[in-house]
Amino acid sequence: MSAGSREMFDDSGEPATPGSYGEAPHGYRLPPATRLGPVRLQVANLDRSLAYYEGALGLSVHAQDSSRIVLGVHGDTRALVELHANAAARAMRPRARLGLYHFAILLPDRASLGRFVRHAAAQDLRMGAGDHLVSEAFYLTDPDGLGIEVYADRPRDTWRRLGRELMLATDPVDVDGVLAAAGDARWSGMPAGSVLGHVHLHVGDLATGATFYAEGLGLDRITWRYPGALFLGAGGYHHHVGTNTWAGPAARSPEPDDARLLEWTMELPTPDDVTDVERSLALAGHMVERTSGDAIVATDPWGTAVRVQSDQA
Repeated sequence: MSAGSREMFDDSGEPATPGSYGEAPHGYRLPPATRLGPVRLQVANLDRSLAYYEGALGLSVHAQDSSRIVLGVHGDTRALVELHANAAARAMRPRARLGLYHFAILLPDRASLGRFVRHAAAQDLRMGAGDHLVSEAFYLTDPDGLGIEVYADRPRDTWRRLGRELMLATDPVDVDGVLAAAGDARWSGMPAGSVLGHVHLHVGDLATGATFYAEGLGLDRITWRYPGALFLGAGGYHHHVGTNTWAGPAARSPEPDDARLLEWTMELPTPDDVTDVERSLALAGHMVERTSGDAIVATDPWGTAVRVQSDQA
């Protein structure tokens, strides 16, 4: 996230109990059990990227060949990140293109986040940070300029709302508190229970983005007064997708040889749910490709592809 603070909401928010916040789309609505699958990234050098994703983030290799590396958490078969090689890939400059702003890895608790922050400091990694009221987050950039967030959620019973809108902000993080939560335990790699929490995308305009991600894909609008951004989620989550216009009016979609997000993944409980999304996107006027198995791929108006598949795929 970017600019924004508690003051934009004031402190009169009410408890954000289940069902008390968010605006559902007018038609199809994603099931509450929706979750994210892996992101697929195009990078210039697999060896360089592997050193970063293993060393800095603590991910483990699940599969590897000459053109692709699949990474996840040790002891868990689910993939979080896939790296795809393109030797001609050009590094992304911050906010220079539409598409990926960052993808976000959600850690299971604040203690895990504290251990990660202590590890990152020992590695001398450059990071940004933000307290988003619902979560505490740290931001990194990989060797190709692709943005990464590592974060932990606050308990849901601490989330607040104003009317139907969940309160989000970007305030300074209590870093000492995060580190203290880690105790004496050492970082030993991305912990079990870590998942892909959300993706955050640069878009050309928020209204067009909402037409695709809410009315087409079926996400609820969760927070809409954050400056230049719209946050959307399923099942009451603060966001599975963030969209923003912070790249500015001159930003363009990535070129084929840019380091970039090739595709992100949404996983639904059943094949019937995937069919429902396919129908909703088609009714909203978006092209949908049915791939092998119970999966579809659709592309937002700026060229960002999302794969929708069932957990049974």
